[in-house]
Amino acid sequence: MVEDGGEEEAEGESGEMPAAAAAVPRLQRCNGFLPGKEAEDGGRAAPAGGGERAAAAETETETEAEAMLSAGGGRVETRLSRRRLAVLAVFSCYSLVNAFQWIQYSILSNVFAGFYGVSFTQIDWLSMVYMVAYVPLILPATWLLDARGLRLTALLGAGLNDLGAWLKCASLAPDRYPLTLAAQAVCAVAQVFILGLPSRIASVWFGPTEVSTACAVAVLGNQLGTAIGFLLPPVLVPNTPNDIELMAHNISIMFYGTAIVSTLLFFLTGVVFEEKPKYPPSHSQAVLQTVPPEDYSYKQSIINLFKNIPFVLLLISYGIMTGAFYSVSTLLNQMIVTHYEGEEVNAGRIGLTLVVAGMVGSIICGLWLDYTKTYKQTTLIVYILSFIGLLVFTFTLDLGYLIVVFVTGGVLGFFMTGYLPLGFEFAVEITYPESEGTSSGLLNASAQIFGIVFTLVQGKLTTNYSPRAGNLFLCAWIFVGIILTALIKSDLRRHNVNSGIMNLDVKAVPVDSPVEPESTTLKIQSAL
Repeated sequence: MVEDGGEEEAEGESGEMPAAAAAVPRLQRCNGFLPGKEAEDGGRAAPAGGGERAAAAETETETEAEAMLSAGGGRVETRLSRRRLAVLAVFSCYSLVNAFQWIQYSILSNVFAGFYGVSFTQIDWLSMVYMVAYVPLILPATWLLDARGLRLTALLGAGLNDLGAWLKCASLAPDRYPLTLAAQAVCAVAQVFILGLPSRIASVWFGPTEVSTACAVAVLGNQLGTAIGFLLPPVLVPNTPNDIELMAHNISIMFYGTAIVSTLLFFLTGVVFEEKPKYPPSHSQAVLQTVPPEDYSYKQSIINLFKNIPFVLLLISYGIMTGAFYSVSTLLNQMIVTHYEGEEVNAGRIGLTLVVAGMVGSIICGLWLDYTKTYKQTTLIVYILSFIGLLVFTFTLDLGYLIVVFVTGGVLGFFMTGYLPLGFEFAVEITYPESEGTSSGLLNASAQIFGIVFTLVQGKLTTNYSPRAGNLFLCAWIFVGIILTALIKSDLRRHNVNSGIMNLDVKAVPVDSPVEPESTTLKIQSAL
């Protein structure tokens, strides 16, 4: 396994890390991932029963971790790699292209419906296929990330994105809707290998004072792609229902341009991406590098995450918020042209405003988290403001003033899109030392499931009743998300490790303990 976790980092010089402190999360990880595993060669975890055997296993495990981390008299060298910025830039760019390909059909739903001679629902499926493909493929994708590493996963994402873009170039005829759907499905598979990487890249390559900002920038690339997808397609492909040949020519410019850029980014990914930097960027990363591959169980990691109640609450609340964003993005064109006929270009500009405002929100939230570490408070406040923003957007949409829609859409995007990196980073904090790729993947799977349901239901409500009915449906669900977010217990495990505020009183509690009769894990007592 390559780089199974890790987050933050010390400054660009060697940093001091007491070996005993480093041993604490190692014990927690091994025991948490493989509970009850017999200590056959060196005793990596406490046996399921027997106080003496558990204590002996604990001692041997701590000694092993100390030996790995204290080779230099208790010091672990942590450095920042110059390559980290190139890795982040290339990832953000090919994530941008993937997001662009997701939204390029929906923002021109009336154009593509006329070109291919299909219904609006069939055009909506060109967006929803991204969500449908993600759900069954996310577990294999996160397993691949943990088992085969960051570089292979990145190459798969960039390569499939490139392949899908070229397949679209072959679908430039009115009778080739099935081919364009297949091409979009390939891009959807590529997305599975893209969306889970921001927190992993930030953790593996960036330090403790920049990890949240790096994650926000990685997410920002995807948001920028959505923004460009709102802006460029209406400009490149104007609605010319009486001249299908001209329409096909305009679509070809968009498809071929996307394919060429995708190919360039695929080659850059192969050049720039490496598994990990030479030196760990943080103490928490150094700790996780000591875990031997054979100690890792992907199945147990999934089980641990679903046993983590705060993570389950975040899983649902993140799915609601992000699913609502996917639904609004997919149906924005239909909402705008319902009240402002012939304003396809302005619908794209409103979408651009929504996403660009969200990009600003993402960066501000990332910087704020790096400075304050107030994960729960920030997440809850942004959630509440997103709810208020959607209510205002809903009741001002039909006033007849496009400038009002631009303003309310920008406010909505600032908070709703700005929430995305918050959810990723909060999940990594409360699930440490589990793999960031796994937690991020599950968050995205939840978002896709809610996105599919919300898009179908809101689409029906918008078509059969009005855009207001569809938006109020989303408001009700976001209110539920606020309640769930308020219930999340903020346990900043990763931050505690990097801050060194965990004390070193590590005890093995046997099965027959009078205090905790069912505990078989090593208990880590934190002095906060």
